[in-house]
Amino acid sequence: MKANQPFNIVLLGGPGSGKGTQAKLIKKKYGLVHLSTGALFRQEIAQHTEIGVIAERVIDKGNYCPDDLTLNMLNKHIEATGHATGFIFDGVPRTIEQAKKMDGINYSPAVPVSLVIYLFVSDEEITKRILRRANEEDRSDDKDPEVIKQRIANFHKLTELLVRYYAEQGKLLTVSGMQSVDEVFHDIDAIIAHELII
Repeated sequence: MKANQPFNIVLLGGPGSGKGTQAKLIKKKYGLVHLSTGALFRQEIAQHTEIGVIAERVIDKGNYCPDDLTLNMLNKHIEATGHATGFIFDGVPRTIEQAKKMDGINYSPAVPVSLVIYLFVSDEEITKRILRRANEEDRSDDKDPEVIKQRIANFHKLTELLVRYYAEQGKLLTVSGMQSVDEVFHDIDAIIAHELII
């Protein structure tokens, strides 16, 4: 890791893979800032910002927000945090185009990625976790088996390309998300500690 360069981690994983939980644990131990694009978009929409107004129209139609809009919002929040040690990105990049733009290809400013951690969870386990969360939080959209199947299919379609992209860059490490929360964090912690001392 280069001195004075932010240590930025991307968490990849399907719905219910535990990205949010692990991001909190990483943040607590390493002092990194957790930026979840889902949470940021909800914040922008609630505040009726220019980004929020556009995002709400797109999301209401069931579409993903355009790459530039997502990255403009991300950079806005990165700048607002001042001199952070680094960031944990959860929900971005979602597409290969976003990943390339984060690398500075046809987009500025670049958002350099130091490490990508892929939380692998089987489709069967993802389905179980989504249903459990739906019952606990009374999320009706997560109770429809067809919707769940579609979400998993969309995840694979987009994420497999990202996994390949970052593997080719030598930045990808896979952790089994099928373990307990503590066991998953133990594996992630070992990876981060190793990267920080190289």
